Amino acid sequence: MIKSRVILSILIAITVVAISPVNAQKYEGIVDKTIAIVGDKAISLFDLESEIQVLKSQGYPVDKDTRCEILEGMLGAKIYVAQAIMDSLYVNEDQVQAELDSRISNALATLGGEAEFEKYFKKPVYKVRAMWRDAIYEQLQTQQMQQEIIKKVPELTPTDVKNFCDTVSEDLPIIPTQYQIRQIVLYPDQESAKLLVKEKLLEIRERIQNGEKFSTLARIYSQDHSNASRGGELGMYSKSVFWSQFSDAAMSLKEGQVSQIVETPDGFHLIQMIEKKGDAFNARHILIKPEYTAEDRIKAFDKLDTIRNAIVEDSVSFESLAKLYSEDPKTRTNGGLMADLNTGSSFFEKDQLKPSDYNILKNMKEGEVSQPFESTDNEGRSGNVIYKIIKLEKIVPAHTAIFTSDYPVLRDYAQNKESSKAVEKFLEEKKKSTFIMIDDMFKGCSFVEEGWIK
Repeated sequence: MIKSRVILSILIAITVVAISPVNAQKYEGIVDKTIAIVGDKAISLFDLESEIQVLKSQGYPVDKDTRCEILEGMLGAKIYVAQAIMDSLYVNEDQVQAELDSRISNALATLGGEAEFEKYFKKPVYKVRAMWRDAIYEQLQTQQMQQEIIKKVPELTPTDVKNFCDTVSEDLPIIPTQYQIRQIVLYPDQESAKLLVKEKLLEIRERIQNGEKFSTLARIYSQDHSNASRGGELGMYSKSVFWSQFSDAAMSLKEGQVSQIVETPDGFHLIQMIEKKGDAFNARHILIKPEYTAEDRIKAFDKLDTIRNAIVEDSVSFESLAKLYSEDPKTRTNGGLMADLNTGSSFFEKDQLKPSDYNILKNMKEGEVSQPFESTDNEGRSGNVIYKIIKLEKIVPAHTAIFTSDYPVLRDYAQNKESSKAVEKFLEEKKKSTFIMIDDMFKGCSFVEEGWIK
């Protein structure tokens, strides 16, 4: 079951897919029906069914219970919004516009254009846009109000955390198996590969200048598979969605104009401007990434083999050779020790590792050094090709969190529990003093929280 507070986070999703003919017939003619009132705020069946389609696009199964859970999340949201208005909490308009543009663009692309969009929703695009704008604004207000409640929760002291652990000792989090790893990284010959990409894009740009369609060439050559089939069209998005190098180049173009070659962490692009609206734009692009040869791989593997032999056979320390030979600036100075970029921790769970790294790591023992293998770094969306060897420094088996060794995890766990209690307490108190009416068609719902049906 999807709990109501989880639904609140899902509601902000920005993808829409078409409903089935059966569902369309079931709700035909009543999509504007008011199904609930909270205070002076109404919820329509259209609001509910729009969010159902968001869930479907995320792969969630949908049935009557799901609709009840979605509705419960929306009821709670109306209470948070009412308090946000009373407290004069305002949402950033740029964030609302970016979410709205993204949602509309994805809906148009999924449904097959404006005509199909309007046929499906039985409303013109501008009306759906207005309704979605209000919904997104309220969703962001809800999040903001919840954060305001959480801010008032006192920060727990170590004594508080210890008392919490003693109280709920049977319900403490499980820490998955963790790995501490060192690496020595070599990059392929990037300059040669980049030169070949630039030459290819210059040739494509010349063909466009000579009259060939940008969209046709994007379908043939672009390596951005998420939009190549649409002729490289990205949809209308805020410029903040893209790499700054990409958005700066795009915003400098006039409609129909094609850029020079633009480099981003994803690779190299040609951009054609379609339309600009304030800080948002719709453009086409052709992305080509540097590719490396078998010769690059052989050369890197030979060098890594030599380094590995020095470690395994001659007992030279992995750390000293990482400082000497590794080409990864983030780990080289620490003797190749890998660390999480967000937390700084040198211990990784399986899901935090790249599949290529874990595939090698899972068969290793502590202290072992791997054979050379190909992986990717953390640059761009998909990473750049690298060649590496790794040393499995330490394995920490899965275990129930322990106060002495897992304090940061337990502190966050306890703090989150206290925050959740504060949010739930606020909602319970507000429900008692708020007028709530739910249509008979949903009075059979088994809501997670009590107090909605009065």
